[in-house]
Amino acid sequence: MRAPLNPAFTPSALSAPVVDARAFHAGLDGYAPTPLHPLPALAAELGLGDVLVKDESRRLGLPAFKILGASWAVERALRGTPDATTLVAASAGNHGRAVAHAAARRGLKARVFLPARSVAARREAIASEGAEVVVVDGTYEDAVAEAQREGAKPGSVEIADVGASGPAEWVIDGYATLFAELAEQAALAAGTPGEQSPLCEADSDDRGSGRALGIDALIVPVGVGSLAAAAARFGAASGIPVVGVEPVTAACLTASLAAGEPTVVEAPGTSMAGLDCAEVSEAAWPSLRDGILGTVTVTDDEVHAAMRDLAEAGLTIGDSGAAPLAALRALLAEPTELGEALALGPASRVALVATEGPTDPAAYEQITASRSTKPLS
Repeated sequence: MRAPLNPAFTPSALSAPVVDARAFHAGLDGYAPTPLHPLPALAAELGLGDVLVKDESRRLGLPAFKILGASWAVERALRGTPDATTLVAASAGNHGRAVAHAAARRGLKARVFLPARSVAARREAIASEGAEVVVVDGTYEDAVAEAQREGAKPGSVEIADVGASGPAEWVIDGYATLFAELAEQAALAAGTPGEQSPLCEADSDDRGSGRALGIDALIVPVGVGSLAAAAARFGAASGIPVVGVEPVTAACLTASLAAGEPTVVEAPGTSMAGLDCAEVSEAAWPSLRDGILGTVTVTDDEVHAAMRDLAEAGLTIGDSGAAPLAALRALLAEPTELGEALALGPASRVALVATEGPTDPAAYEQITASRSTKPLS
């Protein structure tokens, strides 16, 4: 289905997000909350009260949100293995660069494994952080397997955003910072800055309402599910329904929710490199199962149109980051169970997490060249 509801949706089963990482991130050189942009012209076109875009195109010196999870996972991992000399990761691009960047900040080596179909621009970006780039003759999942083997060697520590525990769980915890920022920014925009943070113990009367933040839906990209798991925990604590978006060619969460268990799908490729994943992370799965209201699948063409829409609004957002806008358009364009459950209308405020800037600049220029940009309205 295009936009199915999650039959196992039980957000009350989720515990409050871990917020320890926020203080850690605030202490990093160059830290600042990323902006939350209101796009009133787009909201008016879509018949909504407001569309808010959490813009992760510049985060701690990198063009994506991934450094939040990677830096916190590195911090936690090194507490247990302080003698490590090399950080190891598998990546489709952004996570690997984030691990390499975190390694450089700490004076460590980094070795990053990429699938064969990763584009040159993403390989070069990782290498520019001082990492050794290893291209695996296979898929992203093959790169994950290689990184696991390498990370088991003496002196190496694997910083994975997939897996059952350890770094994969810490990566999810690291992303809580993004949603803590979003909570503060949305409350301010809604005129309720004095409300209790939804990342604290939520009042039972507030669960399911989202009224403190004035957000009626939150749409996030999925990929292996680490960010979406953090979003699900945030949504459960704040009473905001969370929707995941995936490529039609890599809809592993959609398949898993339908099956009631993690399910591997074929992933023949997509321009949304950060979402080109055949299976969700074990660490993310319980939060995804309980806390994601539903999913929307989108095509590359739909995402490219969303990139152009965002460029016209003055935002420079890459393929994976534009997927939530493509999903929102799909939800409003055709009747679905998920759309009916959300019941979005003229008074609704929807938040989109734009996870990256152009990580393949040449492709971005080609995609957006057909329209000129204008300042944010």
